[in-house]
Amino acid sequence: MFRPLFVFIGTRYTRAKRRNHFVSFISLTSMIGLALGVVVMIVVLSVMNGFDHEMRTRVLGMVPHATIESGEAINDWPSLAAKVKQNPQVAAVAPFTQMQGLLTNNGQVSKVLLNAIDPALERNVSIIDNFMKQGRLDDLTPGSFGIVIGDKAATKLGVGLGDKITFVAPEVSVTPAGMFPRMKRFTVVGIFHVGAGELDGYLGVTNLQDLAKMHRWKPDQVQGLRLKFDDLFQAPREAWNIAQRLGEDRYYARDWTRTHGNLYQAIRMEKAMIGLLLLLIVAVAAFNIISTLVMVVNDKKGDIAILRTLGATPGTIMRTFMVQGTVIGVVGTAIGAVVGIFAALNVSAAISALEGVIGHKFLNADVYFIDYLPSQVQSQDVVMVCAAALVLSFLATLYPAWRAARTQPAEALRYE
Repeated sequence: MFRPLFVFIGTRYTRAKRRNHFVSFISLTSMIGLALGVVVMIVVLSVMNGFDHEMRTRVLGMVPHATIESGEAINDWPSLAAKVKQNPQVAAVAPFTQMQGLLTNNGQVSKVLLNAIDPALERNVSIIDNFMKQGRLDDLTPGSFGIVIGDKAATKLGVGLGDKITFVAPEVSVTPAGMFPRMKRFTVVGIFHVGAGELDGYLGVTNLQDLAKMHRWKPDQVQGLRLKFDDLFQAPREAWNIAQRLGEDRYYARDWTRTHGNLYQAIRMEKAMIGLLLLLIVAVAAFNIISTLVMVVNDKKGDIAILRTLGATPGTIMRTFMVQGTVIGVVGTAIGAVVGIFAALNVSAAISALEGVIGHKFLNADVYFIDYLPSQVQSQDVVMVCAAALVLSFLATLYPAWRAARTQPAEALRYE
């Protein structure tokens, strides 16, 4: 007869007697503490997911997944691209040529990695066309010596659409009058904003044929091929295999792990370590239930003794108090999950609004690879956090419930 009652009694025991409001207060604080732990864990993991997502979609969407290059100019790049596309993992191929140097305007200087592209093919391997603030990639026509730069570089140099800037190459020209740096005037035809300080400040894009002239190459010669893979994590292995299958020692492969691999691995490791640390916070909140139930057991000794004299078994008493602790865990976890998901979905906007109010950027693009706080809620993380909180809450009920089951009726009723 007591089996249906232990759930009812355990639920009622989440509130102490009226004369002992302190126990009710402890139960409430245990519930709130567990909820806060769940909230913090969901928000922080969502932010780390956001960094991971932005790293993969924005930064690694701008830099090559892999490249096939040569120590000398490549003449017949279309036939080389056809061979590369035979690999089923390769989603797209585009030619490129690069040159490092400086951009100058009115005494302002900014370093730049000038990346020469074919605008029609670049869209297949890069997301830059999705982040154009002004101008278009199609304006990079051969012979126009146009350039597309990031908004951070444009602000530093004080230029806009249609302005002229000077590119200084890391080479010198020898003339009868002496040695002079090689310089070329470019026209700004576009400005992009990716949100990554490294790219917005130091990347410039121009036409393949224009940079070929700077290298003193033929118009159809390129430095290498940029590869986009269906799975970017296959890039290191597949790029190496492609270079080997080309059958010539003149080709070699590079991949994104050489330029941004350490940063990506650091984000993944930080997520794991922060998740572990936050789980300890949830564990502390969950095990506050132990102190709550111990106090409730002391408060309910008389009731326990009466139930035992009416025939309740120690197992029934134990399950009664396990139900009480589980109720605290379930309610706290549910509240934390709801509030945590809501906070994670709005933390980016909240931080942005706070930055606008106080006039300070929490993420500096000169230090971090993005200048905003991203957040991405993943269902598996929410399930994992809630499951961990419920399991820890259940484990926290075992000792107090065991103590309650050992209560002797005679001892409990002696002073009643």
